[in-house]
Amino acid sequence: QVQLVESGGGLVQAGGSLRLSCAASGRTFSMYAMGWFRQAPGKEREFVASINWYGGSTHYADSVKDRFTISRDNAKNTVYLQMNSLKPEDTAVYSCAARNRYSTYDEAYEYPYWGQGTQVTVSS
Repeated sequence: QVQLVESGGGLVQAGGSLRLSCAASGRTFSMYAMGWFRQAPGKEREFVASINWYGGSTHYADSVKDRFTISRDNAKNTVYLQMNSLKPEDTAVYSCAARNRYSTYDEAYEYPYWGQGTQVTVSS
C-alpha cells in the first residue's frame, strides 16, 4: 500500500512555470513506477508523464514533451513534475499515481494507487 499527496498547483499566466510534487508514504517507494495524469473539466483523464522505479526511464505525452519534466527523489519518497511554458490548455486537475512495478506505464488502468489531485489553472 502507498498513499499519495500532491502539492504545488495554483494559478499561473501562460508561459509561466509550476512544479508539482507528489509525496508518497511507505518504505518501498523506490519499488514503484510513478505517473502523472490530468483531467480537464468535461474531458477524459489523460496521461502526462511516467517514470520508472529509479528514474532512468521516462515517457511523456506528445502534448507536454519538451515542456514538462518528470523526476523522482527516492530518498524523499517524492516524484516531481516540472511544468514550463504553460498553456491555457494545460489547465486541469493533476494527479499522481503509483504501481508496484519497475517499468514506465502510460495507461491509467495500470495504476492501482492515486492521489487526490491538485488544480493547475493557466490564464491567457
